[in-house]
Amino acid sequence: MKRSTRTAVALLAAGGLMLTAAGCGGDDQDTVSGGPPPNTVKLPNLKGQKLQVTAVWTGTEQENFTKVLKEFEKRTGAKVSFVPSGDDMAGFVGSKIAGGAPPDVAMVGQVGVMREFAQKGWAKPLDADASAELAKNFAKGWQDLGSYQGKPYGVYFKASNKSLLWYNTSAFDYAGAKVPKTWKEFLEQAQLISDSGTDAVAIGGQDGWTLTDWFENVYLSQAGPEKYDQLAQHKIKWTDPSVKKALETLADLWGTKGLVAGGRGGALQTAFPDSVTKAFGNKAEPDAGMVFEADFVAANVADAGAELDQDAKVFPFPAVGDKEPVVTGGDVGVALKNSKAAQALLTFLASPDAGTIWAQSGGFISANKNVKLSAYPNASMRKIAQALIAAGNDFRFDMSDQAPASFGGKPAQGEWKALQDFLKNPRNVEGIQRQLEADAAKAYKN
Repeated sequence: MKRSTRTAVALLAAGGLMLTAAGCGGDDQDTVSGGPPPNTVKLPNLKGQKLQVTAVWTGTEQENFTKVLKEFEKRTGAKVSFVPSGDDMAGFVGSKIAGGAPPDVAMVGQVGVMREFAQKGWAKPLDADASAELAKNFAKGWQDLGSYQGKPYGVYFKASNKSLLWYNTSAFDYAGAKVPKTWKEFLEQAQLISDSGTDAVAIGGQDGWTLTDWFENVYLSQAGPEKYDQLAQHKIKWTDPSVKKALETLADLWGTKGLVAGGRGGALQTAFPDSVTKAFGNKAEPDAGMVFEADFVAANVADAGAELDQDAKVFPFPAVGDKEPVVTGGDVGVALKNSKAAQALLTFLASPDAGTIWAQSGGFISANKNVKLSAYPNASMRKIAQALIAAGNDFRFDMSDQAPASFGGKPAQGEWKALQDFLKNPRNVEGIQRQLEADAAKAYKN
């Protein structure tokens, strides 16, 4: 399962992500976030009722989600308990269903898992109130993501923009580098940083999911959404020429000496959080000039002792083809019990009220178009959220999360393992294609 939201959606935002070199652009809306959330949604009196909610979130994410649940308790009188599911949400819920005691609501991180729950009858369709709140606040595309066979089942409460490159301002200034807009410019600036004495890009290759995100950004921008859909559904093979082209594009970065921090071997031994530390742990003399990943990098930047919008700034994933890609993740809330209380919680999660609470706490992006940008704590997060909303309905799910878990979501196998092997030897393009196709054919057949 992937970091933070454990799923991804790919979007082609018209006009691209509106971030400048300072991590912002357009109207900054520099209103300080904070204050009470809005009260825009009518909820029933649930005094005396108890709900159990499960999600993969732990630590700070769990604490921030608990703030949302506390507000729901305050407004309804219900009592809500939170139970971490662990990364294997399907296994956790399946065991609870088998035992006759499922949680009331699950926050599911993969669209395939949500649809599996609906297909099995575990998930319950949204009622009229939850459906109405969803329709009022979310673009049709997000509504469709939470639907199964034309019926709305889920609310995409938490999203994450995963097409961002974060750069160390000291490294860029020292090298005289500029923010690139195209892949060609990106490679040129990466070489400039390398020539200045700092490896260009830190890659958390120990976590195979980061490598799938690299591939998906390149493939979506280069091959386009139609090919992306076909590959995601395995309607074309991984031996297709479009896959070869994307891998060769990645090899231009991964296979060039000095562009990957610590070399390819070092990257394969670097966990995602450590890749952020390489770029920002030593602000003045970093081990890498840039790191790629989602908005949740902001939390790791802070952990590394750097300051967002000063030491660390962000730019959109460069256009490999005609458009800049945007990859985002999402956790969808679904009811596992057909109860008034479960539906009321989903109604609340579909409101701007709930999204505002977590947005103010940080580490959160909402696809809810009525969560005000001023709720976000800094300019970078406001712009990331703005780009997500601006994408409207023009999006694609992350390919690996559409795939069977045995191919797209498991360590040391399938796509994760194949792309790690490719990082180890970027010259073996056709061999990796054959490996990917063999694993995909087996997974999609089962």
